[in-house]
This record gives sequence, structure tokens and C-alpha cells, in this order.
Amino acid sequence: MTGVLPETARDVEPLPGLDALAAALGALRSDDEIKRFLRDLCTLPELEALTHRWQTVQLLDEGVPYLEIAERVPTSTATVTRVAQWLKHGTGGYRVALDRQQPKRKRA
Repeated sequence: MTGVLPETARDVEPLPGLDALAAALGALRSDDEIKRFLRDLCTLPELEALTHRWQTVQLLDEGVPYLEIAERVPTSTATVTRVAQWLKHGTGGYRVALDRQQPKRKRA
């Protein structure tokens, strides 16, 4: 993946069915409903891959080195690099989710 940046939002928007999938996720009201939906939607390997990517995002945001992430998650360093590219140059979805999960910081 030398020098290749992720697709941009406009590259993903025409994906048929993406709006309906986003609406379905948005209609869910609890973590339990979301987990049940994801389990029905995805195979176990797909769900594991998604979980590993999210764990990778969180560790990257904490500044954990790539090799350590690859060992802890476990995943390949190539996946860590790809996820890092999306975190830095993607559509901002990772950042929104990260920011909304972190406790509100008190401003002085």
C-alpha cells in the first residue's frame, strides 16, 4: 500500500444500499440492539474483522506504536497502516465515533 490513500466520501456515497444500511443502524436504540443487528448482518469472521479494526483505531488514537497494536489486537501491520490512513485521511467517521465515546473534557 505504498502511497495509496483511502477513497473519499464521494467515492463511497454511490454505493447502492448504503443509505438504507445507515438508516437501519440509526434506527437502533440500544447497544444490545446494535450488537444483535451486527451479529445477524455479519458472519463471525466479518464481525471479528470489524471489531479488530475498531480496536486498532482506538489504540492508534492513544498513540500506541503500530507493531504493538498488531500484537495486541491481533492483526497485521498492513491492516494497522490501512486503518491509520483512514483515521488520518478518511471521511472523519472514526474521529466522530472516538470523540463521542470520550468523556467530555472540562475547559478551564
